[in-house]
Amino acid sequence: MSAFLKLYEGLTREGPGEAAQVSWACAQASVPRNARILDAGCGSGADISALLAAAPEGHVTAVDKQAVFTQKAEDAFAADARVNIVTGDMMGQEGPFDFIWSAGALYFIGIEAALRSLRSDLGLKGAIAFSEICWFTPAPALEAKTFWSAYDAMTDEAGVSTYIATAGYEVIAQMRLPDTAWENYYQTLEARCDVLGLEADDEMLQVISETRVEMAIWRKHRADFGYLLNVVRPI
Repeated sequence: MSAFLKLYEGLTREGPGEAAQVSWACAQASVPRNARILDAGCGSGADISALLAAAPEGHVTAVDKQAVFTQKAEDAFAADARVNIVTGDMMGQEGPFDFIWSAGALYFIGIEAALRSLRSDLGLKGAIAFSEICWFTPAPALEAKTFWSAYDAMTDEAGVSTYIATAGYEVIAQMRLPDTAWENYYQTLEARCDVLGLEADDEMLQVISETRVEMAIWRKHRADFGYLLNVVRPI
């Protein structure tokens, strides 16, 4: 197992987020109680409970390519017939789905490409909710720009909306993830770094160092960037 996966193996989620944001997105999309839902890039399944709360008579297919994460989700929801955990490609799941939820995972594919691919998986009046890292200011701090320079597609909120429109979707609603969604996640990540750092090899020490830099930059420049949660529907 890589040091990166080992670091995240001990967490309940792999990125910022809270159940409140899942509930908000489901409400904006008018997700029915019996909805078929795809949790695309589910990680260890942190959002499955909130999705089930929004659609208690529905079904959630939760998929992630990392088996170390899907095993945790399987362990947590093995007894729930409303949940199916899949290790594989989140773009290769058979619909139709009434709602597709993707917390930070479209980053790996690109907004336009992902939305175009997922369109064929949506049922009539289906919607997609996804979070995307973006700039909140036209002049972000140089330190933050340098940190995110490897992500060429990173844009501002208007740019995210342009990606959405170009892919053939309309925006139903958008919101910025609140600071609590980041701090709650980072506090558990920080504690994990502390534990693993006690007996870490060089690879793990490097991953921990990079993670601490990430946390420090967000805490210092949180006004400049963050996650934008988008609820969209095909036009």
